[in-house]
This record gives sequence, C-alpha cells and structure tokens, in this order.
Amino acid sequence: AGALVCRALGDSGAQGIARWRLIERYVDGEPFSDGLVQGIRFDIREGVATFRVGVQPGETADATIEVTAGVARALNLLHTDDPRFALAMEDAIRTGALVIEGDLSPISAALAVSHDAIVDRTS
Repeated sequence: AGALVCRALGDSGAQGIARWRLIERYVDGEPFSDGLVQGIRFDIREGVATFRVGVQPGETADATIEVTAGVARALNLLHTDDPRFALAMEDAIRTGALVIEGDLSPISAALAVSHDAIVDRTS
C-alpha cells in the first residue's frame, strides 16, 4: 500500500509540496517489537514521497487518520465510486471507528487513486 500511495503522490503533483506528513494509525493494531504500532507514515520532502510501516503511538503529523482494523479492511474492499464506500465512510466517522484530523486536501487525489489500486489488489 505504501508504494502505491507514493507512486500516486508522484503522479499527482506532490512535487509542489515542500514538507508534509500523514500518519495512518490502527487504533486496535498489533504493536511491533521495535515499539511502533500498526500503521503507516507518509512523508513528503521537497516533492518526494516516502513511507514507513509502523508509527509511534503518539506520533503527530499534518494529517492523522486513526482507524480500526475492521473498518480499514471493509473500506479496502470498496472502490471510491461505489455508493457503499461513502456510506461506510460516513458510518465509520459517525461511530468513531475512523477519525481524521488535519487537512488531507494536499494529497486527496493521490489517496483516491491509490485507494482504488489497493482495492484492486485486495479483492
């Protein structure tokens, strides 16, 4: 998933972003032996996107997504143009199973493209 998002960021204009970070943390994810927890961190530095699997429990970013593993799995089975995707997102946000803090707009197009590519590989 990290490589797909980084590729989409490269294709969609991350070159214009000097410094930006996204954290996606699984609130019920498994801890790793190195002290990190399940999740992924994306950094854009001078237009180049990189990622790291695993995040620090209290790590902060320009935007943070906290999600349950069940919601992440369910969303990764639905393309963004599937009406069930929007309903699942709304439900997850309403119940607190998905919490988004910060502004995702700098990378929203890349997230949509990479999400559908992830679905294609998941389903």
